[in-house]
Amino acid sequence: MTGIIAVSGPELITYADELAALLVETVDGGSSVGFLAPLDRGAAAAWWRKRAGAVDAGDLRVWIARDAERVAGTIGLVRTPLPNARHRAEIAKLMVRPSARGQGLGRSLLAAAERSAAEEGITLLVLDTESDSPAERLYRSAGWTECGSIPDYAADPAGTLKPTTLYYKAVGAARGSSDRAASPFTSS
Repeated sequence: MTGIIAVSGPELITYADELAALLVETVDGGSSVGFLAPLDRGAAAAWWRKRAGAVDAGDLRVWIARDAERVAGTIGLVRTPLPNARHRAEIAKLMVRPSARGQGLGRSLLAAAERSAAEEGITLLVLDTESDSPAERLYRSAGWTECGSIPDYAADPAGTLKPTTLYYKAVGAARGSSDRAASPFTSS
């Protein structure tokens, strides 16, 4: 593994085809990450390329992990644009290639996003995942707190409605109201 790196918008475009291959493999493997199977690789690459603007605007951060040949995993951190919610962000699209699972890569990607969020002044992270999925074990073991499930929330890649479990995790130090006014997420 070559390590985990945060990518810029132009780098995201550069890696879009590799990220598309990872996304297609993830969906084909049955993981619920927002897409239905079969997922066209070209459509998946276009979806990643469209995220580049959000990365450049600071609304989204994306990390990738590469093995010797390709992108082996990714994770995203989506910032909340609302003035009363700038202290929180959402973890999105944590994906690890099946061949790279069980080696701690998912945990390392999650830790990188959590650490970056805390460094940027975010104090609360949220995420959702398909209930009873292998991802739930990762989140629980990484200190995330389950806060409930919603039945029939999202379709799995086969199109079957499944329940989703919501999680949260406090990160970083709580900030006072004066710090919120000086949030690094205000637009200029």
